Amino acid sequence: MLNTEDRNWITNLRIKWISFYLIGMVSIALATALVLSFICVYPLHYSPWLFAIIFPVVLGILLYIKPIWRTTDQDITRFLNNRYPELEESADLLLQNEAELSLLQQLQRSKIENIIPKLAQPKEPLKKLYAGLLILLAGLLISFAITQIPLRDNDSLKDREKANQIQPIKENIPAEISDFSAIVIPPPYTGKAERNQKQFTITAETGAQIDWKIETNIGIKKLSLIFNNTEIIPLKALNKAHTRWTVSKTISKSGFYQLDLDGKKSDLYQIEAIPDLAVTIKIIQPKQHTTIDIGQPQKINLKVLLTDDYGINDAFISATMASGKGEGVSFTEKKLSFDTNFGSRKTIALAKLIDLKNLGMKPGDELYFFIKAMDNHGQSSRSDVYFVSIVDTTELMSLAGMTNGVNLVPEYFRSERQIIIDTEKLLKEQSSIPVQTFKNKSNEIGIDQKLLRLRYGQFLGEENETEIGGDHDDHDGHTEHKAEGEKFGDVTSIMDKYAHKHDIAEDATFFEPEIKAQLKAVLTEMWNAELRLRTYKPQEALPYEYKALRLLKDLQQKSRAYVAKTTVKTAALKPEKRLSGELDKITQPVQKMTFEQKEKRIATLKIALARLESRKIGRKFTEQDQFLLNQTGKYLIGAAADHPATYLTALSSLRKLSTGNKLIINDIDLVQRAIQKMIGPEGAKPQMQNAGAASALYQSYFKNLNKTD
Repeated sequence: MLNTEDRNWITNLRIKWISFYLIGMVSIALATALVLSFICVYPLHYSPWLFAIIFPVVLGILLYIKPIWRTTDQDITRFLNNRYPELEESADLLLQNEAELSLLQQLQRSKIENIIPKLAQPKEPLKKLYAGLLILLAGLLISFAITQIPLRDNDSLKDREKANQIQPIKENIPAEISDFSAIVIPPPYTGKAERNQKQFTITAETGAQIDWKIETNIGIKKLSLIFNNTEIIPLKALNKAHTRWTVSKTISKSGFYQLDLDGKKSDLYQIEAIPDLAVTIKIIQPKQHTTIDIGQPQKINLKVLLTDDYGINDAFISATMASGKGEGVSFTEKKLSFDTNFGSRKTIALAKLIDLKNLGMKPGDELYFFIKAMDNHGQSSRSDVYFVSIVDTTELMSLAGMTNGVNLVPEYFRSERQIIIDTEKLLKEQSSIPVQTFKNKSNEIGIDQKLLRLRYGQFLGEENETEIGGDHDDHDGHTEHKAEGEKFGDVTSIMDKYAHKHDIAEDATFFEPEIKAQLKAVLTEMWNAELRLRTYKPQEALPYEYKALRLLKDLQQKSRAYVAKTTVKTAALKPEKRLSGELDKITQPVQKMTFEQKEKRIATLKIALARLESRKIGRKFTEQDQFLLNQTGKYLIGAAADHPATYLTALSSLRKLSTGNKLIINDIDLVQRAIQKMIGPEGAKPQMQNAGAASALYQSYFKNLNKTD
């Protein structure tokens, strides 16, 4: 008979084990899926439904790696035997039929039956459960941190707007105004709603419409707005008492304005126009210059990230293919779409696989493309031009240009061509020859590649295989020389024991550094080709062989010498005619440029600085000073119209100083700082160098030479 109590104890432990492990795995899968989903949804803007795909996939992978549901009672008894030495590795006896046990097994079973109920519950399932819950908590924290990244990205425009806005100064409202409001209606392309504000200082998008509504406590005959001290727009009265007024204006640029109430002017109020920026295009993949070698897929995986402040309307690829050579070059233009619904998103990641064969390209052709994007306002922007070229193996294998110029290594160059020919021939014969023959031929081509590599290594001072592409550090085979036959007193034999008299690769000076570096690159490609040929992978070795051949051909072209021919021969000049012409009709060129206005403006501003400085010590402005301040005010008006955030406050302070007799040091300092910004830094002027004491002698000598009798 089976002991039901002990059997239930083992079964309950198995159920607990499986349950806790499954909860831990689900927690780990949930944490992993949350992190991956939040990465895809927030920074990359994929669909949130991606979580429904990632979670079961991750959970399936975890269950496949560790199928915990397959745990049996026998697995539990093995764990108990290993975990509890007091069971004497006999826990599996509890699962067997007592009638089938031998006498010794029955005695051992009766011994451990009393031990099983006293055993402490193992902590391994609880550890797995706690580990899963901790990982789930960490995943939740990481997911929350990821949600903060796109919030900063999405609010980048608001942060930029806040940075562009200056802190509004305290507005002085005329006493005649009892109530007012300014309604800002953004352009439709921004997608923003209209907003109402209770201040005259305005920050709005370029092209926004501003509706002013002003109420006065007394009747006003005429109320108008003066923009940039040049444009005057009268307000329209809404009632007969002339106490309610309104006007509308579209903001196209930054500046300032003020109210004119029956000739009484208010303070200056700032208008800040936020421009609409064009779409920012960032091409993540491929590189700007891409070369497709033999054996590589003729496809380009294009990845682009577009960003705009208000929304992206469309984007496409403008591709131009160049085919042919010389005067027979033909160009074909194509427009490739991304097949994506932009939906006025501010940030979008685009991807497209461009198949060059489908575009009609063949070896030797080149592709030039750029990305063009439009925003909701109709502004367009384009990226830099990217280049993709397919290697022309026919031209590479030709001997054109090999017969002229200086041939550094023509014999070895042709040997690399022969290795490529042999490799391609072997690939064609692979299906018709035995496997062993194929391997032998591949190994023989690899040996040829090795010999060629070693022969090129001699140009760099490399004498053995350990030096290929590496430093000359292995001196074991060179520094240990035999001492037999040494003669007593032979200095040469003694020096041979300590001096290394062989060539060093890094000290080889036969080539220039640029050519030397390219030769090292050739050796690296040959080594990669040899490795694959000796491991019976000629198909993988072919791209490295072609790359080595292309580098060698480039070296061959660099070594060619060119001397231009002179086809026109002129008569020799007569020595007596030289320097004998009349030069009275030849004058020095004079370039006339006027700096009168700029110099006058700078001079006026500098004098104004001095007058303001003297005002600090109590000296009052004269009529001439008032005229000077009026001129300075005109310059400040122009500067404030272009940069109101910088010069508008200074312009208000200058008007206070011009009209008031009260000395305000802060206003003077503010105006002086603005004037200094307008003047800008002084340009360096040429200075006469101080001559030494010995210069007087040769200057006197030079003057005496110019004297005539």
